[in-house]
Amino acid sequence: MRILLGFMWLLHFLPLPILGRLGEAVGSLMFLILGKRRRIALTNLRLCMPEKSDSERHAIARQHFRAYARSIFERSLLWWASEARVRSLIQVEPAVPQAEMEAGPTILLCPHFVCLDVAGVAARVIPLCSMYVPQKNEAFDKLLRHGRERYGPVRLVTRKEGIKPILRALRDGLPYFMLPDMDFGEKDAEFVPFFGIPAATLTALGRLAATTGAKVIPVVATYLPNYQGWRVRFYPAWENYPGDDMVEATRRMNAFIEERVREAPAEYFWTHKRFKTRPPGEPSFYD
Repeated sequence: MRILLGFMWLLHFLPLPILGRLGEAVGSLMFLILGKRRRIALTNLRLCMPEKSDSERHAIARQHFRAYARSIFERSLLWWASEARVRSLIQVEPAVPQAEMEAGPTILLCPHFVCLDVAGVAARVIPLCSMYVPQKNEAFDKLLRHGRERYGPVRLVTRKEGIKPILRALRDGLPYFMLPDMDFGEKDAEFVPFFGIPAATLTALGRLAATTGAKVIPVVATYLPNYQGWRVRFYPAWENYPGDDMVEATRRMNAFIEERVREAPAEYFWTHKRFKTRPPGEPSFYD
C-alpha cells in the first residue's frame, strides 16, 4: 500500500492532460479485465437506458471505466497539489452559494458522479459535515482523512454513529454534504423509481430537511472538456421541499438525479449494484 501511495504522490506532479489520459488508459484496461464490474455496469445501463442499443450502452460502460480510473489518478492532485493549483482547475457555475449556506441549515445533495470529491473541495468555503467510511488500512485511512481535511475544517461522521451527529452539525450551522443515492438495503428506505425501476432509496434527505428545516442545494461535479479540469454546478435550493410525503420527496430526488445522469451518462457510478435490494418476491438483476 505504501508503494502504491508513493506512486500516487508522484502522479500529482504531472500536467492534468497527461494525468487524465494515463488514467483513461488504465480505465480501458480495467474494462477488459474486471468482468464482474463490467457486467454490473452493463446490467444497470440496460435497465436504466433501454432505449439505447447494446453497442451504445457498451460504449457508455467503457467510457465510465475510463472516467472512473481517471478520477482516481486525478485524486492525487486533490490530495497533494497546492490548493491554488486545485482551485484553478475548478470551474464553479454559477457560484458557490456561500451566503445561503451561512444563512441557515443546509444540505448539499451530491449524487455519485466520479468527480464527487471535487464538489466537496468547491463547497469548502466554510466548515462542512460529511459522512466518512473508515478504511481498514491505516495508511490509506490517514490519507483519505488528509484529503478531506486539508481544505479547511470538516466534521466527519461515520455511519455507525447514526443521525444524531448530523443533526447536531446542521444545528451548529455546518452544511451537510450528503450522498444518498446508493442501495443501502431496506432499512430507512423506500422503493421509488430510478429510471423507472423500483430502487431501494434512503428517505434520509427528506427526513433531515423536515426535522431541521434545512434547505437542499444540489451540487454536481463533472469533467470539463479537453482535460481542462472540472465543472462544479450548484443548483438553486429546492422550493417547497420536502413537503408532507417523504416517499414523494424521495421520488423527487431520484428524478433530479436521473436528469443529471442523462447529461453526463458515462460519469455516473454504474458499477454499483443500484438495484441489489428488490421488493419482496422479485428476483435479482445481478445473478
